[in-house]
Amino acid sequence: MRWLLLLALLPALVLIEWLRQPVYYDGPVSDHYDGTRFHQYGQAIGKGLLDVIQWQWQAEKAVWPDAVPTPPPARPAARVDDGSVVVTWVGHATLLIQLHGLNLLTDPIWAERASLVRFAGPRRVAPPGIRFEDLPPIDAVLISHSHYDHLDLPTIRRLQAAHDPLFLTALGTDTILARDHAASRTVALDWWQSHALSEELRVHAVPVRHWSRRRLFDRNRALWAGYVIDTPGGRIYFGGDTGFGDGRVFREAGQRLGPFRLALLPIGAYEPRWFMKDQHVNPDEAVQAHSLLRAERSLGMHFGTFQLTDEAIDAPLRALEAARRTHGLAPDAFVTVPIGGQLVLPAGP
Repeated sequence: MRWLLLLALLPALVLIEWLRQPVYYDGPVSDHYDGTRFHQYGQAIGKGLLDVIQWQWQAEKAVWPDAVPTPPPARPAARVDDGSVVVTWVGHATLLIQLHGLNLLTDPIWAERASLVRFAGPRRVAPPGIRFEDLPPIDAVLISHSHYDHLDLPTIRRLQAAHDPLFLTALGTDTILARDHAASRTVALDWWQSHALSEELRVHAVPVRHWSRRRLFDRNRALWAGYVIDTPGGRIYFGGDTGFGDGRVFREAGQRLGPFRLALLPIGAYEPRWFMKDQHVNPDEAVQAHSLLRAERSLGMHFGTFQLTDEAIDAPLRALEAARRTHGLAPDAFVTVPIGGQLVLPAGP
């Protein structure tokens, strides 16, 4: 009876959702904004509903374990101010970056599920690499886009209450935070705009090849971005979530802001390729991105935490090893760490 009632109410619910279409951003037309929605320089990225149905109908998903063994959670230092850079992988696209006395988080999610609701959707198979209570004081949070595995509002509210950080977002995502009353201090950036975090650190928003959505009818009403952290010891690139395309987004970032001392690049959630290639790089493309960015070193992320796509949980690691061999890249040039593991760059340059 409940299902019949829901089916009867579904058209009305869809109509109400359509009438409540949110406006996250209202600004001048640009080469990636048409006055209503953002786009990838005229290209539509991502698949439609029929493609989603086809994927799910034909999906040959590898079976992931319910849980994976991980090292004990890291207990990071309160501050790192000796000129070194310490990056701790919390899981998925969440990284703690400690440098020059500041602590930055990327795309933070401490939730059990990456989903609109807490009782369904992709579930975490590995606990966060840092317990929330063990986080050092967080000064700034970089949010790449509005998808639920990158923008988790419950986590944002926890960070706001415990740390009151500055939240840096792409255009429109700040409105999502404001409507949820999740953050008191936000800065919204367009591609190629920047914001100073201190006298030594500046963050640039850069194009990546992706898209955005939170609700049924808000597709691409908020922008998506990667970030570049400008430091005295060299620049750090955070790719967020991105496809490869013709490599333009990496080539331009490498030409305009490179070379990079470190690139934080996604290597997971890429199968099946016919569906995911526009929006998610695979490990071979991540290695190509490493070269186009002119990165000295890269760290892989966005894998092994939530099963979003069809590949096996260990497939990104095996594919990354093969890609390094194919492209003649030294093993220590593009690395991964366990969840909770750290990559330390000594004081440089």
